[in-house]
Amino acid sequence: MKQSSSNRKVNEQAREVIANILLFEISDPRLHMVTITGCEVSFDRSVCNVYYSTEPERYADTAAAFNSAGGRIRSLMAKQLSWRIAPELRFLLDTTVDEAQRIAGALAREEARTNKQSSLNSDDENSTFGDEK
Repeated sequence: MKQSSSNRKVNEQAREVIANILLFEISDPRLHMVTITGCEVSFDRSVCNVYYSTEPERYADTAAAFNSAGGRIRSLMAKQLSWRIAPELRFLLDTTVDEAQRIAGALAREEARTNKQSSLNSDDENSTFGDEK
């Protein structure tokens, strides 16, 4: 979906407000070390999809914490924004960080395998050349 510059500004404004609320106004320890990676606010500003990232072992706890704190976050967000309505917040896990780590690990393994194979090939060549002398 193509975004206009005003829509990008609205999304970024929502992300900043929610991140500040989590940082300074919500005391739930399950929401510590959570990163708000992005927001998508609907055109009429009635719904806001909030994408977050955290450590894989904390997925369930973090989702439960967002379910219980969602109303409070929405209320605080409404006080800080000058929007006509407070959007319904939908908290969605952003797995792009996990995917990036998985891909980086696969690339590192492939590079290590390639380096090992090339060093074995060069050892074979060196031993062949050493026999001819």
